Amino acid sequence: MKVGFVNIFGRPNAGKSTLLNALMNEKLAIVSKKIQTTRHRIKGILTEKDYQVIFSDTPGIIEPKYKLHEKMMKAVKSALEDADVALLIVDVNEDREEANRVFEALQLKVPAIVVINKVDRATKEKVVNVSSFFGSKFYCNATIPISALKGFDKREFIRPILEYLPEGEPFFPGDEITDLPEKFFAAELIREKIYELYEEEIPYHTTVLVREFKEKKSLIKITADIIVQRETQKGILLGEGGKKIKQLGIDSRGSIEKFLGRKVFLDLFVKVKPKWRENELHLQEYGY
Repeated sequence: MKVGFVNIFGRPNAGKSTLLNALMNEKLAIVSKKIQTTRHRIKGILTEKDYQVIFSDTPGIIEPKYKLHEKMMKAVKSALEDADVALLIVDVNEDREEANRVFEALQLKVPAIVVINKVDRATKEKVVNVSSFFGSKFYCNATIPISALKGFDKREFIRPILEYLPEGEPFFPGDEITDLPEKFFAAELIREKIYELYEEEIPYHTTVLVREFKEKKSLIKITADIIVQRETQKGILLGEGGKKIKQLGIDSRGSIEKFLGRKVFLDLFVKVKPKWRENELHLQEYGY
């Protein structure tokens, strides 16, 4: 059986999380139109009778500006170190020279497949030109044009990947689809709704810490803290008369119930932790 780690790399908003979710047919990674949504390495375990592929979504590759960014780039480095195959994903309409510089800087030591994403937003001629550009690069073993959002043939997508994977015993039981706990996904789904409901800098100054995740007979009780850096941000999150936080709770609960397949009681609190993105102890507490 073919077994290995296939890790996804690219610039912010290239479509890494959308690709992982499409491959797994499950929403494991949160998605937003805003950049830098993914902060953790998220594994999706795809097991069939003749292979087990462990896909990893990784944060978009950026120049770190503070400790949180440094932690995100450490997740990228970790994924580079254990990859058997690298998927280098690029938006067909982004600056191909800049994307190439990012891919070259990875200094890959494993086979790489360049995934040309969002081809539904480009002409056939453009797709051919972008594929030719990356196909000529020293790090590229193959190119695959897809639209991760609109859908693609997953069997055809995986076939060239399997050529580069070693044979071996599976790392995970066949019924596991990820190695992360349910409370992690609860926090991420709350964070996704923050990206949807709040504008400008609020999502980037915010994180979510699940303090309680209790399974009861009729439902799951979740208590979560939303961490912000300033009192003014707390006021924005709460909204006039608490309207915003109430909407956030309703939307988040719906997403979590859909993911877990169970009723959820969700309690949200907003807490101010100045400069948490620069504080090593806070970052560790919040799972970074």
